[in-house]
Amino acid sequence: MSLMPNSRVPLLLFISSIFFTSFPGLTFGAIVSLRSIEIFKTHEWLKATTTVYFLCKGENETVLPDVKKPHAIYAFNGQESWQPLSSFSSKKCKRCGFYEEDSITSDDAFDEWEFCPSDFAAPNGEYIRFKEKEFNATFLCPECLSLAGVDEHDDGKGMHIAVVVLLSILVSVTLILGVVGAYKFWRKKLREQDQARLLKLFEDDDDIGDELGLGSAI
Repeated sequence: MSLMPNSRVPLLLFISSIFFTSFPGLTFGAIVSLRSIEIFKTHEWLKATTTVYFLCKGENETVLPDVKKPHAIYAFNGQESWQPLSSFSSKKCKRCGFYEEDSITSDDAFDEWEFCPSDFAAPNGEYIRFKEKEFNATFLCPECLSLAGVDEHDDGKGMHIAVVVLLSILVSVTLILGVVGAYKFWRKKLREQDQARLLKLFEDDDDIGDELGLGSAI
């Protein structure tokens, strides 16, 4: 079975997936989604509906359009248009919280806390945040398990080793593809030479037939 040009992209994607699985600390981002939330009260008295949102410092706010009433459990599957809530690219924590829009004064905070990849210590990457008389929320981040397990002191060394491994894999793949391409080119040239010799043989037979007068007899 030959390697066609359009098969190289899936091959490289496959190699990349193996690489980042082997070095989980080098993932581009650990996605955080909201699995469920229940608010115990609202802070806005003048509005008929409540607008609740999640916000991390330095990021855009994420409005939770379905969360309107207290004492109701809202469950999500992670495929909602407003998901994910946030992401982590390192072990560093960020300041995040749930807030409620206020039409008169500054927005009210249900709670603010240091949101860290290490919070997702459950086997499935879950993290439950409970604030008495405010809310109960469950977050999901499976990638945070491997991200939190990376030792900060080994980040530089691990990155160097990972880059060397990745370059070695890419060089090996390039050499293999080059050898396969050269072999296919050689086979093609060999077929062309065989066809040329066969064609010349037929032409020689025709010339001999013409000399013997077989062409006119036919």
